[in-house]
Amino acid sequence: MATFRLQVVSMDGLEYDGEVQRVKLRTIHGDLAILARHMNYVTAIGMGTATVVMEDGTERKAACIGGMLSMMNNHCRLIPTTWEWGEDIDVARAMEAKKRAEEKLSHDNLDEISRVKAEARLYRALVRINSAKH
Repeated sequence: MATFRLQVVSMDGLEYDGEVQRVKLRTIHGDLAILARHMNYVTAIGMGTATVVMEDGTERKAACIGGMLSMMNNHCRLIPTTWEWGEDIDVARAMEAKKRAEEKLSHDNLDEISRVKAEARLYRALVRINSAKH
């Protein structure tokens, strides 16, 4: 299968730089798959699990939250706010974050800002848990 260059650069530094067959992730408009020779394209990244099919056909998953994606001349650049490879995710820590967010949301007297923040924390924890290799 044809490949293309993928660079993933997060605030933590270079996460990946190499040839891949496919990148699938959530954008702010919905799920997107990038293949070799995809048209030039730029979009904002949403929050979800990214799946990268490596040059050898193996798959790696990552928690991908926010940022930008550009595909220009068969070179894809991901600049996520958060990128955490599935095998690096501390599942116990993510489960604790999920539990804390659920406890916060169980209170009836939450103001709107606190509720929105707790929902975002819950969703981030769920993305991390679903992206982790078990």
